[in-house]
Amino acid sequence: MSIDPHVFVIFGATGDLTRRKLIPALYHLMQSRDIAERCHVIGAARSDWSDDDFRSVAKQALRDDGFEEDVVQNWCDLRLLYQSLGDDGTDFGALRQRIEEVEDAFDLPGNRAFYLSLPPHAYGSTIEQLGEHDLSESDGWTRVVIEKPFGRDLESAEELNETVHTAFDEEQVYRIDHYLGKETVQNLLAFRFANAMFESLWNRDRIKRIEITVAEDLGVGGRAGYYDRSGHVRDMLQNHLTQLLSLIAMEPPASMDAEAIRQEKVKALRAVVPPTPEDVVFGQYASGDVDGETVPGYREESDVPDDSDTETFVALHLQIANWRWRGVPFYLRSGKRLPVKRTQIAVVFQRAPVALFQPGGEPCIPDNADCTAEPNVLLITLQPNEGFDLRFEVKSPGTSENGMRLESQRLSFSYRDAFGPIPDAYETLLRDVITGDQTLFVRSDEVETSWRLYTPLLDADIPVHSYPAGRWGPEAAFDLLPRWINGELRHDTDE
Repeated sequence: MSIDPHVFVIFGATGDLTRRKLIPALYHLMQSRDIAERCHVIGAARSDWSDDDFRSVAKQALRDDGFEEDVVQNWCDLRLLYQSLGDDGTDFGALRQRIEEVEDAFDLPGNRAFYLSLPPHAYGSTIEQLGEHDLSESDGWTRVVIEKPFGRDLESAEELNETVHTAFDEEQVYRIDHYLGKETVQNLLAFRFANAMFESLWNRDRIKRIEITVAEDLGVGGRAGYYDRSGHVRDMLQNHLTQLLSLIAMEPPASMDAEAIRQEKVKALRAVVPPTPEDVVFGQYASGDVDGETVPGYREESDVPDDSDTETFVALHLQIANWRWRGVPFYLRSGKRLPVKRTQIAVVFQRAPVALFQPGGEPCIPDNADCTAEPNVLLITLQPNEGFDLRFEVKSPGTSENGMRLESQRLSFSYRDAFGPIPDAYETLLRDVITGDQTLFVRSDEVETSWRLYTPLLDADIPVHSYPAGRWGPEAAFDLLPRWINGELRHDTDE
């Protein structure tokens, strides 16, 4: 798809996200000849920086990522500019003038993208300023990119949507969740709808349960100030895990255009039965041993109050009340200071109705406690080693005194082995912003539907259980999801 000439404005240009993700992603995108001479980047923030100050930070960020010195120098000097918004961050008149100067100097048609790399509390005021200074409209296209979290609960999300829509039409709004930019997340659509073998099994008759895990092995680190005001429901469950849930559960879209896909995602979320406090377990990590090293508990982290009851772990059981999924439990689990860093979806299929290959040669019914038949499991790994893994049963060579012996084996596919290095998620999503593809971005009603599910949990009096760092959550989670977390399936401990 061709790239229109445009100006890309980054609000919060002095921040960490700009340095670590946005500048490297834009730089890598602009090495393509169809983009290189068509995009100019203006960083905007309160700091009294010059163009050279912004370029210096960008150059260092790109050097840290291993890009070539000469190319980095040339690109930053030609494409990067900076505009201060003043001490109070409201000098949008100067920003508009700078944008128009760049468009006149390079004969640009008025296409503009605004990326809000800002604290969430600044989204509303920034959007209002864009509207008041007529920056939400131009002779070309105008798009605004808003980072998650989009609101803190249903009420704040609705208010923010209302503010956004006073300045921008929904077709101009790109609510970004970087998980949706991962190649393997996008491939969920191809995997399901291009392979009739799997889509024909994708229902309550063939699937026993679905497990979605987003595990982090690190603590909150330098994000404690933000995290303690948010917690894991807001930080991970409402967005990342729910996005994966909607892609796994959605019906086939009428076409592969953005609106058809997003419509089916919303329909799937609207069919989710609202969870009750009995369906969820909250946890908070305490000190523990990780890789032989003692690490601090959450309340011992810098900037965390000694009496904080913020959850760092969530385990949740959901049901979807539609014809495809009625009766199939969906288990969502996410937390910090878990044993490994892993994002994974496990599709556990129904076991054979009668297990014929048992010790002693006697068949048994798989639901019986003494029946050892294993189910087939499809593992979809999104990080760190992207790929697919299908577990199935085979006969072990030779015989035993009890007759035929079965073993679980796997068919595996690795993205890296097949295609080499995978593009960074932000690179994928920024290209979509520039080309106007909203498929991987969240629509307003999807945000509100998600918050409608989880806001009651935030308002409920749900206890927060302690768990030692390096473990798969608190004991209460094992009670909620015993067949899953207690290690019946080996994928809980496989590396």
